Amino acid sequence: DLRPPVISLTPSPGVGLLMAVLVRLTIAGRSFLGGNLEIKVAANLTASTRLAQDAWGCPRFTAESCRIALLGANANLPSSMLPQVLSKFLDRTLRKVLPSLLCPAVDAVLNLVNAKFTTMTSMIPLGTAGTLRYALLSPPVTSETFIQLDLKTILHKKEGEEVDLPADQPSLTSLPPKRDAATQLFLSASFLSAELSVMQVSFDLDISNNMVLGLPPLVTTTLGALIPELSMVLPPSQPLVIEVREANPPLVTITPDKSIVHLFSTAEFWVSSPDSAPGSLFVLDVHTDLRAQFAVVEEKLQLSLALDSLSQVALASSSIGTFDELPLKGVLADILHVAYVPSINRALRGGVPLPPLLGTPYRRVEVGRLQVG
Repeated sequence: DLRPPVISLTPSPGVGLLMAVLVRLTIAGRSFLGGNLEIKVAANLTASTRLAQDAWGCPRFTAESCRIALLGANANLPSSMLPQVLSKFLDRTLRKVLPSLLCPAVDAVLNLVNAKFTTMTSMIPLGTAGTLRYALLSPPVTSETFIQLDLKTILHKKEGEEVDLPADQPSLTSLPPKRDAATQLFLSASFLSAELSVMQVSFDLDISNNMVLGLPPLVTTTLGALIPELSMVLPPSQPLVIEVREANPPLVTITPDKSIVHLFSTAEFWVSSPDSAPGSLFVLDVHTDLRAQFAVVEEKLQLSLALDSLSQVALASSSIGTFDELPLKGVLADILHVAYVPSINRALRGGVPLPPLLGTPYRRVEVGRLQVG
């Protein structure tokens, strides 16, 4: 009969963990004198485990040593017989049997932990956009108070193409000190940029008049009023469609004040006439800055975006001649705010899967923001 053990774990700098287990068990059987025999045993198991990195970039514990120290034993034998009987039993039996009985339990526990590490580095689908896998960037680092895992992310688009990530990793010297009794997870801006690049195909949107309710009608007459020199070449009162397409991968920047998602898009204006094929009018290069708010929901990092500014609007090409595009900037910002940003937030609703650290759920999470130099 094995009672629940009392386990204490202590980081072993540069190695892994030292495990101390207080084991209490009762051994029952028949006494050679007749009747039931019960011996209550207390033993201290100490094991040294090494934390390393396997070929797949997965953390893995292995047992390096296991020792058993017998702390005491009590039996329900007559007191006159205890010294002789227990001495022989402890010397010849318990000290030989307990290591082979208890030390395999260390391997069993480590196998369970390693199985959770395997889950942490398994492939995670990103909806229909691609897949994500976490793996160790370098071997685990064990200090006197915590274990540090530097993870890399392996992103694949749905076609199977791997997404390039920056080779230079940010310095960890500026990270805040480890908090007691807390797990800290730091995600780099470059990782978030790569994550959004996998999903950027879902950001494309065709914006029509019925999507900009509350704004001036999306028709050629409105466009001509903004840019008078176009009123002579545009057909009157024809509906417009704006095709917004991502031209370059998104970029995430994080400072102590705010987090910004930069989108580099093209906005192509089309005349949508029921009597003829759609005709392209002009194409604008648009740099949109979206302020990001973060939250953790159901083991995922959720991003909520809001328009911060249109930092650049430039004419890329035109079939109706050159013109000053500056008057379009304000109304285009309103259109993106009303139609485009909500569409991106819907695309991001699935969130960014966080690494399942030994199956620990992300509850009571505090989301902070800092700049890593």
